[in-house]
Amino acid sequence: MAMVFVTGGSGLIGSFLIPALVEQGHQVKALYRGRVPAVAGATKVQWVEGDVLDISQLREALQDVQYVFHSAGLVSYDPQDAELLQQVNVEGTANIVNACLEAPGDIKLCHVSSVAAVGRPKGVAVLSEDSKWSEGEQHSAYAESKYYGELEVWRGVAEGLQAVIVNPSVVLGPADWDRSSTRLFKYVYQEKPFYTGGMANFVDVRDVVEAMVRLTFSSISGERFILNAGQLPYKKFFEMAAKGFNKKAPAIKVSPFLAEIVWRLERLRTRLSGGRPLITKETARVSAKSHLFGNEKVRKAVGIAFRPLPETIAWSCGQLLQSAHLDKSPEVARAN
Repeated sequence: MAMVFVTGGSGLIGSFLIPALVEQGHQVKALYRGRVPAVAGATKVQWVEGDVLDISQLREALQDVQYVFHSAGLVSYDPQDAELLQQVNVEGTANIVNACLEAPGDIKLCHVSSVAAVGRPKGVAVLSEDSKWSEGEQHSAYAESKYYGELEVWRGVAEGLQAVIVNPSVVLGPADWDRSSTRLFKYVYQEKPFYTGGMANFVDVRDVVEAMVRLTFSSISGERFILNAGQLPYKKFFEMAAKGFNKKAPAIKVSPFLAEIVWRLERLRTRLSGGRPLITKETARVSAKSHLFGNEKVRKAVGIAFRPLPETIAWSCGQLLQSAHLDKSPEVARAN
């Protein structure tokens, strides 16, 4: 079996990826900051304390590695995180790519991007890996950071690096629900009253991990793959999650006009309080979009079948109720 290196071990994807790799018999190194994540199989992992912004640590860690799974990243739509998004998602990815290229042996990289980095041409109902990114369009700082992070990977491919890129939609699964997409479940659990009329694309974390592993340990290279199980209206998602928690679902629809007012009020509130906004201009406008992301390419490439979203939502709620994740305190959604 191979020696693999994982970044983002404390994040949602990493917390499922590491146990999957250990179970398959691979030797696993994983990067962490602060404290070793409490993931299944953690005692069989060689933990490396460090940061994706430290290129010298990465070079040392990759000396005997054949495969790298780069899932570390910052997920934020808060304007105050624009500089940090650039550092973690672009500079951090560039460091990973450079360390892979400079390693003594051949390394294959699996880079976790996002559907946020997929272009959205006007008039296209189903977006694919080939949908062109337009510099002239309005993009969030998060989307731009993921897109430019991908460009670093393509640079590495041009220089001889074997690599695949995965673009998951909103990843669902049980994790610290003060971080990233799991906050959607917290919103429902706390019986918040409002919902937006938009739609979102979702995918099960277990399917993301399976696709990553299949693609990485294949002969495929120089390709990107959208990972998406399907699309749901936010109202439907909240109703399913509320059923899983036995809670009351949000029942008051927020119009696009009201959403524009709310994010402005949130910006004012956070400037006065020093806190973090519950809704931003980017989240308000992203939630109003309804693009569907196609998954045909990855299904044909590795034969993966995505789990139905009702099954994923019910499983996530059940796991969250059984775990200690409900008591986690808020923190920035960065996992190295």
